[in-house]
Amino acid sequence: MRGMEHKKADVSRYLIVPLVVLASGHMLSNLVRTLPAIAVDVMAPDLHSSPHEIASLTAAYHFAFAACQLPVGAALDRFSVRAVSLTLLAATVVGCAFAALSASPLSFLLAQLMLGTATSGMLMCPMALAARELPPLKFGLWSGLILSLGNVGMLISASPLAWAVEHYGWRSGFWISLAFGLVIAAAVAVCVPGKRPQQGKAPALLGEMVEVARLALSPALRGIIAIALVSLSVMLVLRGLWGGPWLMDVKGLSRLEAGNVLFLFTLALIAGPFIVGVVERNVGHPRVLLAGCQLIAAGLLLLMAGGGPGGIVSTIFGTIQMPARYDVILLAVLGFVLSSQPLIYTMTQHAVTMENAGKALSAVNLAFFLGTAAMQSATDPIGARWGLPVVLMFMATALVIGTVAFLYLTRPNPRSQG
Repeated sequence: MRGMEHKKADVSRYLIVPLVVLASGHMLSNLVRTLPAIAVDVMAPDLHSSPHEIASLTAAYHFAFAACQLPVGAALDRFSVRAVSLTLLAATVVGCAFAALSASPLSFLLAQLMLGTATSGMLMCPMALAARELPPLKFGLWSGLILSLGNVGMLISASPLAWAVEHYGWRSGFWISLAFGLVIAAAVAVCVPGKRPQQGKAPALLGEMVEVARLALSPALRGIIAIALVSLSVMLVLRGLWGGPWLMDVKGLSRLEAGNVLFLFTLALIAGPFIVGVVERNVGHPRVLLAGCQLIAAGLLLLMAGGGPGGIVSTIFGTIQMPARYDVILLAVLGFVLSSQPLIYTMTQHAVTMENAGKALSAVNLAFFLGTAAMQSATDPIGARWGLPVVLMFMATALVIGTVAFLYLTRPNPRSQG
């Protein structure tokens, strides 16, 4: 028994570098998806469009990302993680070049579709390797670490990329992303093992899709899916699209100042999964903790909206609008409470049998990014017609609805307790 535990420890140490390298791919996907938040105002005139039209086009990224979750999952069932990751990274490099060379809304739309498709497996690759090789307890730890490492991509797209956009233009952001893609691909080729999954017969893709859909609608998962649809979407849409315009257009910050605020927000997003994980391990009750985090996030979004021009908070304090430092504090706390997605993965693993764990995680990932695409598509016309404070209120309302549905659908069954 002691020899087996020693062997598992050796395997865990052996996987640290491959998992970090693969998580860097997830970092790259977060970098390219959040670039428009800091550059949409200069992208629009260069592409002969309006900021709201460019914002609506970025939703194509999330639709493509969501649509490719099941095909990528099927590929990971058939081929090595290294082969899948290298294929996706090569496509990402091409997509970054296409985006950097875009000259019209149509070409930028095609670039977003290419990038959404290419980066769709950047989260699933490290998750798949961790799920195959690590025991359940360590998988829970690494799922949080992978998400935190991936959020570093949003850190890069804050102050550092704001500086690059300010001095070298928005296209430089995609060229920088292309260079990162090449470096990560080289690291994957060297560090990630090429072992194929030990599975005699890979399931048919159509059958897998039907099974994932059936599982997502089952009583065991439907509550988790309800909160997954809104949890990550609010975080990504705020950080990836509306955070920059809110700070620059509404609060009057410069691009670099807005980048610094988003940098702080992203630091909270990186630290959040660790802190939430520690609290959950010590306190337990992941259901209550997850719901509480989402409801607090909804309240913070309403406070942000109320601190805008003519908002209720601004009126209470007798000012036209609350100063930017008010938003800095709210965004810092918001980053901590929004980044509680590891609790969703934890609850998913506990809700299904081991045989269905992979399909259940695929269903949750699909809900994450379908929700993000829908949220981004919905908030663009809302912002164009009623302004950014209403966008924030809409996202807060979506969080409340998703959380209430989650609490109702996952409520304890009195019969099973009796």
